[in-house]
Formats: sequence, structure tokens, C-alpha cells
Amino acid sequence: MLTNFKTMKKVVSILVIALTFVFNSNAQDKAVKVISLEQTKGEFTQKALTVDAGTYVFEVANNDAAKEVGLVLIKKGADASNPKNHIKTAYVTTVVKKGKTQKTQATTLAKGEYVYFCPLNPTPQYTLTVQ
Repeated sequence: MLTNFKTMKKVVSILVIALTFVFNSNAQDKAVKVISLEQTKGEFTQKALTVDAGTYVFEVANNDAAKEVGLVLIKKGADASNPKNHIKTAYVTTVVKKGKTQKTQATTLAKGEYVYFCPLNPTPQYTLTVQ
């Protein structure tokens, strides 16, 4: 009977370790990733990006681009001048002052093409491809 108890204890221990590994790897797959963007005068230094579908926080750095900068993200082909088309979670939570960095809220990106730009330090529109 003692042997059966020891065997059962080993099986339970192995099961707990296996479940812990599965839950931790699933949590890492769903973790929020960071996309770092830097603005200089009139442009982002990252001209195009390709990422996997998932949840991201954009981190925007103002490298002497202007007094204040921001970020707008839209689906490619949408009218950028219409705020209804902006992905609001991709706005920086506070405008980015010169020499500072700010983050956005977590933004879930599905497969497709998006466009990002700054309306405050007018930049071209750059493509973000999500695969």
C-alpha cells in the first residue's frame, strides 16, 4: 500500500508540473508585447513594421521631433482624417513631450494592414503589417 501511495504522489507531482508549464506557456503566448517607435523631425525612424497578430503596447519616443507628438493607428484604406476610424487604444495616454517617451493602452491587432502616423508632428503614413 505504501508503494501505491508513493507512485500516486509521483504521478500527481508530475501532473502539477505539467499543468504549470502549460498554463505558463499559454500566458506567455498571450502576453502584451511592446512596439517601440521613435519620432524625429517630420518622420518616424521606423518606416514599416511587420508583426504577428497579438496584443501590443506602442511606446513612442519624441527625439526632438517637436514640442509634442502623438500616434494615430488606422486600418489601411480608412479615412485618416475621420477620428471614428482611429484605433483609440493606440493613442498615447499623454502627448509625448520633447525628449520623453509615452505608451499606449494595450491594442489587439488582427491580421491585416494598418497605417500609423503622427498628426502633431506631421509625418507620412507608414505601414504596419500584421501576419
